[in-house]
Amino acid sequence: MASPDLLRFITAGSVDDGKSTFIGRLLYDSRGILDDQAEALKKARNKRAATGGEIDFSLLTDGLEAEREQGITIDVAYRYFRSPVRRFIIADTPGHEQYTRNMFTGASTADAAVLLIDASRVENRDGRWRLLDQTRRHSAIIKLLGIRSVIAAVNKMDLFDFDRERFEAQGRAYRELAEQLGLKNTCCVPISALKGDNVVRRSERTPWYTGGSVLEILESLPQTAEHDARSASLRFPVQYVVRQNGDSFDAFRGLAGQIESGTLEEGQTVRIVPGDMVTRIAEVHAPGGRVTGLGRGSPAIIRLERDADVSRGDMIVDATSDVFIARRLNADLCWFDGEPLNPQRKYLLHLGTAVVFARIAGVRSVLNVQTLSSLTNKSLLEQNDIGEVDITLQKPIACDRFSDKPETGSFTLIDPVTNRTLAAGMVKTLPESHQPYVGGAPKHRHEN
Repeated sequence: MASPDLLRFITAGSVDDGKSTFIGRLLYDSRGILDDQAEALKKARNKRAATGGEIDFSLLTDGLEAEREQGITIDVAYRYFRSPVRRFIIADTPGHEQYTRNMFTGASTADAAVLLIDASRVENRDGRWRLLDQTRRHSAIIKLLGIRSVIAAVNKMDLFDFDRERFEAQGRAYRELAEQLGLKNTCCVPISALKGDNVVRRSERTPWYTGGSVLEILESLPQTAEHDARSASLRFPVQYVVRQNGDSFDAFRGLAGQIESGTLEEGQTVRIVPGDMVTRIAEVHAPGGRVTGLGRGSPAIIRLERDADVSRGDMIVDATSDVFIARRLNADLCWFDGEPLNPQRKYLLHLGTAVVFARIAGVRSVLNVQTLSSLTNKSLLEQNDIGEVDITLQKPIACDRFSDKPETGSFTLIDPVTNRTLAAGMVKTLPESHQPYVGGAPKHRHEN
């Protein structure tokens, strides 16, 4: 289980907005790297364009040779550091549109996002500041994934002598975008990742800015997943069945998995879904041995009081909690693959430990990242498109709405032939005919 003082956040934004440099500066100024790393960084010389003798902080996160040669982030780089206030796990995500899938992966477990905006690349068109399309796309993904706290860091302000009017105009442009998307907890900070202004400490070059540095704001943010009441009810997807000795009539038969939300306790009454069997937990085992209970994020093996036909893909839930048993889903989908979505094809849908064949029954709308309007005349999703789709499954699975419980409301679509990851999705609504089970009886509810 994650510690309450741990915050996971990502850097997002377009190519060359300074994400890797920002993280490098954050680690360097907060003493989040070892002394030998700092010395190696000072001595490092790169094939990129000269930076006027400045340290190239992006080398701390751009570890692939291709990244250093091209000057872009390709894969997600994770770094850990701590301040006197709390601990952090940072995901440096790619800005290039081609690697949107990697950004999506890094953002999927984040509590917060630092969105870098290059002050030199935001265009003023007829008195209105126009943000880059990838900035808008990443903001839309942040909203879809339910990341609640966004820090818009307007970078490279040193190129404009920290001009207050420019920062405030670009800050208004982002706040308008955030309002359109429905992002609530946002703030804007003028920074220079290269020089370090307002990254770890407040800068004397922005006396007109009354807010905190990026690090100070990050230290004050709540940890979404750990303190969210949505995680209270039990979700335990079964990964595999453990047999100690199959030739004995009293052989141990346990169910292994990870607790995605809630707690497991001996004597607890639970339900096995998508079937509808109610039983009690006889034993709970952690990696170190038998325990009385375990919480969210813990690996576990449980033994049930009654033998049941349980296998990988089934889920153990609280006997009285809502859980949907569905063969049709309505979902938000981000399409990653270069080959467009094909409604005639079967895909493999992975949700938790469940794997089932699925078809896209229809595309309801596709997001236009330039206008943030929904296009209803598109019948396909192409690479990096974000759309609302209807999905038909070969057999029922247990799931939740993503907005209610992200752990069991998110899925991926896989090509059954090549095993390529084609898309990531979030369950939005479910048809009325597929009702949640509550205490053993279907609960009738209209789905909006």
